[in-house]
Amino acid sequence: MTEQPAPQPLERIETMPLGIVVERRRGVTAWADWSWRPVSVIPGAGPVDPPGRLLMEGEGWTHSHAATLTLELFRTDTEGYRLNLSQDPPRLWVVMRPGAGPDSDGEELVPFTVTASAHEGEGYQVGADVVETVPMPAEVIALVRDFVEQHHVDVPFHKRERKRHFEKEDRQR
Repeated sequence: MTEQPAPQPLERIETMPLGIVVERRRGVTAWADWSWRPVSVIPGAGPVDPPGRLLMEGEGWTHSHAATLTLELFRTDTEGYRLNLSQDPPRLWVVMRPGAGPDSDGEELVPFTVTASAHEGEGYQVGADVVETVPMPAEVIALVRDFVEQHHVDVPFHKRERKRHFEKEDRQR
């Protein structure tokens, strides 16, 4: 009988390259000729050179491998990953920023970062960035779930006692 090798513990920071697939669609308004939005990711994708390698096209739309970004998982954000994994289905947040592509006339949105944390994804929605979600593939779900199981520590909630700025006698004066 052969012994199974012991499972290797995950690192404190785990990474996975993800190819970001972006849809470019003809605009439906007079203000924009084209619109861009992420539609999926390719787990383990290699670098893409040049960015925007065409994958599929149809009448008025294209899907291209716009960039390969690194998904990073941090021990300090396991609560955000747990929240995301509890959703049906779990999602990845893709943050896009304006960029200059060969066909864009300065209107193109290019992938900037990708995250599995619900908290971090929400944080990017405050600024001028365009944040869209895509379904999380099974390989990424497995990595995130293993990472959370290995590194999550429940922190009990402690309600803080409110400090008064003035003593009661001072407020009566």
